[in-house]
Amino acid sequence: MNPTRDTAPAIELRGLRKTFGDVEAVAGIDLEIPDGEFFSLLGPSGSGKTTLLRMIAGFELPTAGQVLLHGTDVTTRPPYDRDVNTVFQDYALFPHLTVVGNVEYGLRVKGVGKKERRQRALEALESVRLAGYGDRRPGQLSGGQRQRVALARALVNRPKVLLLDEPLGALDRALRLEMQVELKQLQRDVGITFVLVTHDQDEALTMSDRVAVVRGGRIEQIASPAGLYEHPDTDFVAGFVGVTNLLSGPVAAALVGSEDMVSIRPEKIRIFPLSEAQDGPEGTVLEEIYLGASTRYVVDLDAGGQLVVQRQNEDERGIRRGDRVRLSWQPAHAQPVSGELAAS
Repeated sequence: MNPTRDTAPAIELRGLRKTFGDVEAVAGIDLEIPDGEFFSLLGPSGSGKTTLLRMIAGFELPTAGQVLLHGTDVTTRPPYDRDVNTVFQDYALFPHLTVVGNVEYGLRVKGVGKKERRQRALEALESVRLAGYGDRRPGQLSGGQRQRVALARALVNRPKVLLLDEPLGALDRALRLEMQVELKQLQRDVGITFVLVTHDQDEALTMSDRVAVVRGGRIEQIASPAGLYEHPDTDFVAGFVGVTNLLSGPVAAALVGSEDMVSIRPEKIRIFPLSEAQDGPEGTVLEEIYLGASTRYVVDLDAGGQLVVQRQNEDERGIRRGDRVRLSWQPAHAQPVSGELAAS
């Protein structure tokens, strides 16, 4: 029995593969994204995440495998024949058109009548909190406002899936943080599936229901943001999603009782002056890095190796470079991981 549009995943990838000459950009990915989810593809440059998104959109044809949208095989269909829209980093707004003219453009190309397209464009602008901005031109808007116009232009077509290719990459940090919250709220409001491509771990963790970490054309791990951060499967995921300490061999044996590789997040480690604690590994502070709300320490361990520790600045009592310290953590915070480093 074939899945119906109502029960099938919004996106299903079956054995999806893409090669460019001798380069395998996507290496046989299987993936399901349910309807209404905010899903992120997170990975470094060259990991294959953008190629994956382009195959979902129809801008690239797979070398092998299938792309299904709501149960319908769209693998060979062109982008205009798929129920998706894509928002790019550069927005690609027409500078000579007004804001409402930019939002209406796709509807005009489709032959939608003037009255209906104006109504739908104004509704789309209202959904991204730009009501009253329709008569302005893109050059009169801030970067965040232009980004929202690009979102409205995509949403006006009422797609079932919205694809976002590094949409916040051109914004400054403060505006990027603001837009992360706005994008997540918008996704909840409109209730459609969002698929975000990003190399920014904070962006993925902030907005997503689930995140796929992509590396070398393969998916290393799929989990909720908390699942990825607290329980990474591999050394790559542990190191790419946040800052971590990777311990293995004799150092791990001395600190956690096993030579198998473990990941310990810096903020999970407690640091004390030597005189204030009785148990735990000892070491010397090599570096003290003030971060505002917290301080990061690099500790050279007597048992060998180094650990990065992050401590909230709750009071003025400080630990300084050169101090002798003692460390402690909960056994559950030493997470076993696999991967290249663990196997070497």
